[in-house]
Amino acid sequence: MTTGQPSPQFGVNVNPAADDIQDSFERTRIADEHRLDLIAVQDHPYNRNFLETWTLLSVLGARTAHVRLVTNVANIPLRPPAMLAKMAATLDVLTGGRVELGLGAGAYWQGIAAYGGPQRSPGESFNAFKDALHIIRGMLDRAGGSFTYAGEFYQVRGARPGPVPAHDIPLWIGALGPKMLHLTGELADGWLVSQSYVPTERLPEMNARIDEGAESAGRSPHAIRRGYNLMGAIDASGRVQVEAGIAGPVAQWVDEIVRFYRECQMDTFVFWPTAGDELQQVNIFAQEVVPAVQEALR
Repeated sequence: MTTGQPSPQFGVNVNPAADDIQDSFERTRIADEHRLDLIAVQDHPYNRNFLETWTLLSVLGARTAHVRLVTNVANIPLRPPAMLAKMAATLDVLTGGRVELGLGAGAYWQGIAAYGGPQRSPGESFNAFKDALHIIRGMLDRAGGSFTYAGEFYQVRGARPGPVPAHDIPLWIGALGPKMLHLTGELADGWLVSQSYVPTERLPEMNARIDEGAESAGRSPHAIRRGYNLMGAIDASGRVQVEAGIAGPVAQWVDEIVRFYRECQMDTFVFWPTAGDELQQVNIFAQEVVPAVQEALR
């Protein structure tokens, strides 16, 4: 294990599709029973076939006892930051401290605008996200007191944050651009990206920007976790094909994850099956891949 690097964590992507709710429940049950660290749910409310993410997470939280719940990542333009902080604090209390917040600046602006949200330029998107991050952090850290923040896009004026979360809720950022990566190092607890958007060869340069942001804020780069949504299929037959990610047997998945941890600075791995029998693969990931990776990294 790399000196100073956080211990590895493992999770499973839970599909919010409204036409297969039982699959969401089964993935969550597997993750909880096998004591994985996280279940993660994407947040694209403009997709007509998707359940609303926060409501789904609340139900999944009520059905579990161990696994932590993370938005992968929350759509800030459609979720006012002060209210999102209250939502997170509330669910954290109800689940005994099992909530983590993944936050994103927004991606599909046409869909966001269609739902009544703004349509922002890249510069506006970054500045609005920075406002939101300060407000969410402030509302969670000052629960029980009052909080004021006057930003360009978001403001709170003497807000009374609460309830007090059951634990310090980690904030993950779904960052891709240089300024967002630097901001992640400055203010966040984790970085959460997908293998389909960030191929392995880009990880060193992007991690370096996070490290620079952390050092500029007087923080250790090891204070920021690095999360990777791993797309693909666990398949021993060699017949399953995927557009992006990993397709291969358990041993290949174990080798790749160990490499991502040791050589690419990534420490949190969320399995996101994209082909084949996805529920069976979630079982294999929890029962075979994760224990083998943990053993290899001892």
